[in-house]
Amino acid sequence: MTGSSALIASEPRRDNRDDATPPVQQYLTFVVGTETFALGILRIKEIIEYGQPTAVPMMPASVRGVINLRGAVVPVVDLSSRFFARRSEITRKSCIVILEVDGQHGTQVIGLVVDAVNEVLEIPSTDIEPPPSFGARVRSEFIAGMARLGQRFVIVLDPARVLAVDELAQLAADIPHDETRQ
Repeated sequence: MTGSSALIASEPRRDNRDDATPPVQQYLTFVVGTETFALGILRIKEIIEYGQPTAVPMMPASVRGVINLRGAVVPVVDLSSRFFARRSEITRKSCIVILEVDGQHGTQVIGLVVDAVNEVLEIPSTDIEPPPSFGARVRSEFIAGMARLGQRFVIVLDPARVLAVDELAQLAADIPHDETRQ
């Protein structure tokens, strides 16, 4: 098989047994605080071990700083701070999920501090409910949907809204490159 298998694995897929089967997408699930969240894997570039970001003055509280990822300046957002107004406690399971998000000024690479990565799950589109209008601990505009996994729900995030991509892109553009050297 040639390179086409990579395309099949990353796109929503259908089970060949029945044309009525809903499309299935893959999601990375991870924990922030006591909540489990999910992001579509098509945007995720890699997961790296947590390394102390370089602090940059005048950043919003949810931005831990920046890292140098193969020569690129990557802002690192602490999701616990963004969602719950408290910084993540860094443990041996903490990591940074690197993803690409589209904004008005093109694609931006951003790192997300998460408490632990769980697994990649295949979730049929029929198992994703619309975001709740109330009751979630996370602002509803950050939520793309609620994935039903058995008797529990996982919050599927809308990365463009969670990360305010255009604001972060501007912040990253304003950072002198020599500030990221460690």
